[in-house]
Amino acid sequence: MGMSQIDFSFNTPISTEEALKLHPMTLAFIGDAVQALYARTRISLSSSSKTGILHKQVTKVVKATAQAHVIDLIHEEFDEVEADVFRRARNCQIQTSAKHAERGEYRKASGFEAVLGYLFVTANSARLFHFLEKSYEESL
Repeated sequence: MGMSQIDFSFNTPISTEEALKLHPMTLAFIGDAVQALYARTRISLSSSSKTGILHKQVTKVVKATAQAHVIDLIHEEFDEVEADVFRRARNCQIQTSAKHAERGEYRKASGFEAVLGYLFVTANSARLFHFLEKSYEESL
């Protein structure tokens, strides 16, 4: 089964208006989980490695430095709403920091995760899958 056959859509989507009322870090929290599930699924289905090795491969994709790099490559593809979601999350006061990432990289990563979360909760599966694919391909 290829990744294009797996459905990463949300069964009970909310409207854009409802999604934009959510705190940007809530969207990032959701987006982090969506990206982790995508990367874990894709890597696991293409490998017979032990879980420790799989985890290391997934970490390459979902770490803040990789997400910040992807944003530098794809931010121009964002539509107006996605760019706003990214900006709002990037500009949030963040109390924690990522291991092995600069503060700016962590903020960009949070913005990227928020866009993924927004696309997931609004059931924009085509855009979500597009950005997940790009982040996966660029990170390995």
